[in-house]
Amino acid sequence: MIWNCRDKKIEYGKKILIMGIVNVTPDSFSDGGENFAAENAVKKALLLEKQGADIIDFGAQSTRPGSTLIDEEEEWSRLEPVLSAVRGKLRVPVSVDTFYPLVAEKALQRGADIINDVSGVISRQMAQIVKNTGCGWIIMHNGAGSIEDVKQFFINSAQECDRLGIDKSQLCFDMGIGFGKDFDENMALLSNVEKYKLSGYPLLLGTSRKRVIGQGSEQENPKERVYGNIAADTAAIFGGADIIRLHDVKNEKQGIYMAEKLKEYRING
Repeated sequence: MIWNCRDKKIEYGKKILIMGIVNVTPDSFSDGGENFAAENAVKKALLLEKQGADIIDFGAQSTRPGSTLIDEEEEWSRLEPVLSAVRGKLRVPVSVDTFYPLVAEKALQRGADIINDVSGVISRQMAQIVKNTGCGWIIMHNGAGSIEDVKQFFINSAQECDRLGIDKSQLCFDMGIGFGKDFDENMALLSNVEKYKLSGYPLLLGTSRKRVIGQGSEQENPKERVYGNIAADTAAIFGGADIIRLHDVKNEKQGIYMAEKLKEYRING
């Protein structure tokens, strides 16, 4: 199966894909702003690729609980030097985490292949950009929600994108772990992926270092949640998750590779 992201044809379904995270923010809950400087962000991206990331996701808007929303001009001022500096240096597809159409359009002009949109809505302006450029579009469920709520959101979003003329091969869905959901909702979604995943669309999981992992693993330090993350990744992979978005590619890929092989044996014997 192919996820079309401009000129990048991303094959999914045969192996689990790893999306490495680069936070270009001064107040990230996960890394404390260590990649806020453009030079550091570029080095981090190249390192994640070397460690095995299949996609690199740059984000300049902190979405941690209690964070202050920055406007599109500030977000772009953080992203522009990074995207300009990294262009032509990364071999893997580049994703930009933004819900601002203006930022998305400019990022695509700087070589991005994917828009990772956490807004939880199908913006007509964003949809037009996706349609015009042929980029990949990650559509995330944002807010409280049950398994059925998330499934219906995916169905409605796919139908709306079809009405807007966007090819289904450009779409990827994300259940939105940690975005407005309580612990029970997050855990239900992690352990029941097969109940809401839509056939014919890649599914992305983003739990890396999040509060639900801290609660479930009883680990307060976000950087020390690698083992809890691997457990969550494994459950989601068994349910059908295709892409895992994470910070610690070097260590967590071991768990992902093992979960992938275990799933093959469970299916094939």
